[in-house]
This record gives sequence, structure tokens and C-alpha cells, in this order.
Amino acid sequence: MLKKLIIAASMLVAALSSVANAAQEVNVYSYRQPFLVEPMFNKFTEQTGIKVNVVFAKDGMAERLAREGQYSPADVLLTTDISRLVELQDKQLLQVVDSKIINSAIPANLRDDKSRWFSLTTRVRNIYSAKRLGDVALSYEDLALPKYKGRICTRSGKHPYNVALVASMIAHHGEAKTQTWLEGVKANLARKPQGNDRGQVQAIHQDLCDLAIGNSYYFGKMLNDNKQKVWADAVNINFPNQANRGAHINVSGMAMAKYAPNQKNALALMEFLVSEQAQQMYAEVNMEYPVRAGVKRSELVASWGDFKADNLSLTKIAKHRKAALMLLDKVQFDL
Repeated sequence: MLKKLIIAASMLVAALSSVANAAQEVNVYSYRQPFLVEPMFNKFTEQTGIKVNVVFAKDGMAERLAREGQYSPADVLLTTDISRLVELQDKQLLQVVDSKIINSAIPANLRDDKSRWFSLTTRVRNIYSAKRLGDVALSYEDLALPKYKGRICTRSGKHPYNVALVASMIAHHGEAKTQTWLEGVKANLARKPQGNDRGQVQAIHQDLCDLAIGNSYYFGKMLNDNKQKVWADAVNINFPNQANRGAHINVSGMAMAKYAPNQKNALALMEFLVSEQAQQMYAEVNMEYPVRAGVKRSELVASWGDFKADNLSLTKIAKHRKAALMLLDKVQFDL
């Protein structure tokens, strides 16, 4: 009898130990690359003892979460664009997170008004110009001017970064004027939309175009790349619309999965990611702009100067995402 009790007690201890270990984990689905997030996760584990398990992906996160349903192990979701956050929201794959720490760290225009997603960093949708043009002050509207006919390069109009830009144009000008603008930009393209943001700067270096649309942090990445530095050296980075509403900014962000099995640990990780320490790591490693006030930009990013950002709420921009996609189809932007 005593032997049976000892065995039963051992089994109970083992079971409790297993539960305890599981409670010290948090599972992340991430569109962000390992070099950027793993140092922060290691620091989080060092400070809390909570292990971070990560699934890295380039696409398909929403489809995977929908397929896994209530059995999904995902706790925290990291994305690289407002469109992807809104896609998760529209498919009801997120849950509300009520945290004074997070809300106090992130400005209201950079988080969902119903607390389903939150920005972690911002990046500017810049206009790169050939140095041979000299110093120029540009707006997004200028990209449709006839004087730039055949001199503009961009990646696909349907890439999330450009969809968000078009959505912001709709928010400011309405659909009719944005369609006219898109038709003008298309007429000015030097080639069919193709490649990535860095490829457009390379095209300026090769004298295929004079202007290109691209995110700010790529400029820093190219300057730090021995092969690509010559591309970056051929251009100036311009912050558009400084004379009026400011430059369009996009975000990387986070959310808690609808069926997160480790909610307490997920919240701890999300609150860590908006801490001064994590925000500084974002700024230094990926040359993005921290969302938390008071956190310094990297030295290289700071050297590009201050700029005025469009403070239009991302929630309002996101509402025009579908209309933006329809306009891009309507004008056959990529064809």
C-alpha cells in the first residue's frame, strides 16, 4: 500500500512539475527576423525565467492561426506592417489586451482604439532621390507630376507597404483624387513595379530612374552593407510632405492571439517589448524609430535629421486598406 502511495505521489509531482514548466513558456509567431527579435527574447528570458518559443514565418500567419483554431499554441504575434495587423483583426484572431504599461508607452494614434494590436516601432515611407537632382523637397503628390514621366521606380503596388501608403492617400484626399494620383504615378514609372525596396535604390544607382519609394530603415541597412553601400551613396533620403501633413509612417506591431494558452506570460512579454530597454534594442539593431517617447534613435538614423510625421491614426488608415487594393486593381498599377 505504502509503495502505491509513493508511486502515486511521484506521478503527481511529475505532473505538477510539467504544468509549472509549461507555465514558464510563451509562444511567439513572428514575421520579424531572428537577428532582430532573438536578442530581446534572450534578455526577457534572462530577467523573467520565461522561455520564448518562436515560429518564424514570411507569410501565412493568419491562415495558420485560423486553421489551428482553439488548439493553437500561439500567444504573441509579431508583424511588420499595419495591413497584417488589420488582417489578423478582421479575421477575429486577436484578443483585447488591457495594460496600463502598454497604453502609457504607445501613443494613441499608434495602437488600436479597441486595444487589439499595438505598434512597436515606426518606419517612414520615404522618397529616395538621385543625388544628381540635388536637394529636393518632395511630396507623395509630386510623384504624379508630368516632369517625372519615366523616372520613378517602385515595388509592387500591392505590397503591404504601398497599400498602406495608398490607404493614407485615400484618407486624406478621397478615392476619386487618389485614383487620379495613382494613374499619374503609374504613367511616370520607369518600369513595371518589381523587386524590393532596396532594388529601387539600386535602380537609381544604375540610372534607370530618379525617384523611388522605400522604407527608411533600408537606407541604414544598405549603408552598412559593403555591396549595397554604393547604391545608398547614390541617393538622398527625403521625408515627404514636410510642408504640410508630414511623412506617412508605417509600423511593426504586436498582438495577443485569440486562444493564447499562456496569457500571463504573453502579457509580460508584450510589456517588456515596450520597455525602454527593448525599444532601444529595436532602434539600434534595425534602425527603426522607437514608439516610446524618450528612447534615442540610433546614431545613424539620427544623422538623417528630424522630420514631421503624419499623425493620422493608423486605425483610420487601416479602414481604407480594401479600397486601396481595389484602386490598385482598377488602375492596373502592376501591369
